[in-house]
Amino acid sequence: YSTIWMARALPKDGKIITAELTQKHADAAKANFEYAGEASKIKIIVGSAVETLPKLQPSEPFDLVFIDADKESNALYYKEARRMTRKGGVIIVDNVVRRGRTADPDINTPEIIGVQKLLQAIKDDEGVEATTIATVGEKSYDSYTYIFVL
Repeated sequence: YSTIWMARALPKDGKIITAELTQKHADAAKANFEYAGEASKIKIIVGSAVETLPKLQPSEPFDLVFIDADKESNALYYKEARRMTRKGGVIIVDNVVRRGRTADPDINTPEIIGVQKLLQAIKDDEGVEATTIATVGEKSYDSYTYIFVL
């Protein structure tokens, strides 16, 4: 869903790379990209992003990276996004407040620990400025973190 909206915002020669864990999900995504008329802008990589992202060597640095995947691996995704994002580029990580659970010291699920590790990595990275923006709606409340690469 978000990939289609980003593709619509790109110029005709813009490109998106998206990662899908399974071929089933990749096939569904491809069908949706084709239906939306945006498939020519989107390349799908199939496999665990934990394994595929470190191998990705883009010919040009990315302007924008949007991370919305398993929260346990957020710190690794951030590290790889940072490696591939140009100075002046942006990294956005979705779902970091987790209905306030990220700040609760009594909650230590793998998802929450993953988000906490991500936030620590951002805090320790002197090459970025970041802020978290709250979102509130029908599905409760959450947020995304907007990271500007200096």
